[in-house]
Amino acid sequence: MKSDNEGPLLEATDLRFRWPRAGADTLCIPSLQLARGEQLFLRGASGSGKSTLLALLAGVLAPTAGSLTLLGQDLGRLSGAARDRLRADHLGVVFQQFNLLPYLSVRDNVGLALRFSARRRAQAAAGEAERLLAAMGLAPALFTRTAAQLSVGQQQRVAAARALIGRPALILADEPTSALDEDSRDAFMALLQRCCAEAGSALVFVSHDARLAARFERVVDLAQLNEVTA
Repeated sequence: MKSDNEGPLLEATDLRFRWPRAGADTLCIPSLQLARGEQLFLRGASGSGKSTLLALLAGVLAPTAGSLTLLGQDLGRLSGAARDRLRADHLGVVFQQFNLLPYLSVRDNVGLALRFSARRRAQAAAGEAERLLAAMGLAPALFTRTAAQLSVGQQQRVAAARALIGRPALILADEPTSALDEDSRDAFMALLQRCCAEAGSALVFVSHDARLAARFERVVDLAQLNEVTA
């Protein structure tokens, strides 16, 4: 058996998912691999199944059939609690709506990820939240403000710092630039990709915005990857 330090970071083989009582599969993916530290742009239109795929990659959903392994562990064979633990220890997620707690400070929002994972606490050096926030271009004067006091662009950068803290193996980004103008989008993408590279974290960036594809060495179209038939 391979250790979690060998082989691809993520691997799907004959992956299928069908919602309960649905008449057909939502996803049918013969093969998908992601190397450690790789940055992948996954392009998908609304209704293409990209949110379902992200939920599978995050361990929120379990496959209906086939295998999906993360760090050598088959997510379909793990209990819900075990998938939760794997996600807390090894995944960071940047949500489309950011999902910050509005009443917590910027610093405390970033530190939330460490409360649920001893592994990530051990990986985070002292002052890691502040370092990531500064790397994301946020001024120290903002660190004690509540999330509700920030602009959309600032909230987005806090959400990215929260995902990155503790050097998780994989970052999943779900349409995080959809509310930004072009200049803000490009600045955020540069920061996110650089911080992922510095942390050694792989990145799966999901978006319908084809203009972002040029920023990635590997681009996959979900409509071609997903072989589900009506």
